[in-house]
Amino acid sequence: MTLPHLRSAIVLALALSAALPTASRAAPLTTAPPAGQAAPALQWTDLEGRPATLAQWRGRPVLLNYWASWCGPCLKELPDLQRFSQAQTPLPDGVHVVGIALDDIDAATALRDQLQLTYPQLVESDGPPGSAAAFGNRIGTLPFSVLIDARGTVLQVHSGPLHPADLERWAAAARGAP
Repeated sequence: MTLPHLRSAIVLALALSAALPTASRAAPLTTAPPAGQAAPALQWTDLEGRPATLAQWRGRPVLLNYWASWCGPCLKELPDLQRFSQAQTPLPDGVHVVGIALDDIDAATALRDQLQLTYPQLVESDGPPGSAAAFGNRIGTLPFSVLIDARGTVLQVHSGPLHPADLERWAAAARGAP
C-alpha cells in the first residue's frame, strides 16, 4: 500500500470510529447477570452432531466454558479445566465442566483429541458472542466461563482464563449454594 493510500485508510478509519455512538464504544466487556438469575434455556450441538441442552445437566453444578481453537488464553486454560473436571467428576456435588467451542465441529474435535479433553465439548458455530451474551458477555470475550448451581441459577461469570485457585473457589461456591 502506498503512503497516500495508507493515509486515506487511516483517515477513513478515524472518521468511522468518530461516527460510532459513544455508548457502544464505552460499553463494558461484560455485564454480569443479577445474582440468583435463572440460566436461560440454551441448546448446542455436541461433537457427534447431536443436540445438547443446558437443562440436561440440572441437578449438579455446571461450569460452562466458552473457548475457541484460535484463542491463545483458551488453549492455556483447557488443561487446567481438564484437571479440575477429573477431580470434580467423582464427587457427588462436584462441578460438571462443559466446554462450548466457538468453532466448527472438526476444529473442536481435533483440539479435544489433541489435548485429551474428557469432559463434554459442544459447539456453537455462530461465533462470539453467541449464547455467552445471555450471561452478559455481549462482545464475545474469550475465554468466558459461567458457574451455574444445581438448580440452574447463575452464580458467577468470568471473562478471561480461570486459574486453578479460581476453579477451587468456584467449586466451593457451588457447594455452598443452597
